[in-house]
Amino acid sequence: MSDIQKAMALLITTFTKYASKEGDQHTLNKEELKELLQNEFGDLLCKANDQAAIDRIFKDLDTNKSNSVDFSEFVNLVSCLTQMCHEHFVGKKIVA
Repeated sequence: MSDIQKAMALLITTFTKYASKEGDQHTLNKEELKELLQNEFGDLLCKANDQAAIDRIFKDLDTNKSNSVDFSEFVNLVSCLTQMCHEHFVGKKIVA
């Protein structure tokens, strides 16, 4: 499997890990999203513990207004964060 395929599999596995905690296993509720942000993006998102910030992120991600975040909406978050951090990561050697 190529590195990009491994990264894709990791995104799917990570989303499923948090979405499977309660309710619909194909979406994240607000608490699941909060836990995912804190555990997986805590060092990138300094406001991952700020409930108001979590509420804004959830609202912005929930583009279809289903009161949950589906995989497509989650991938948009990862994509945006990756773009925002690109310059930071380019300057460092990434070890897989």
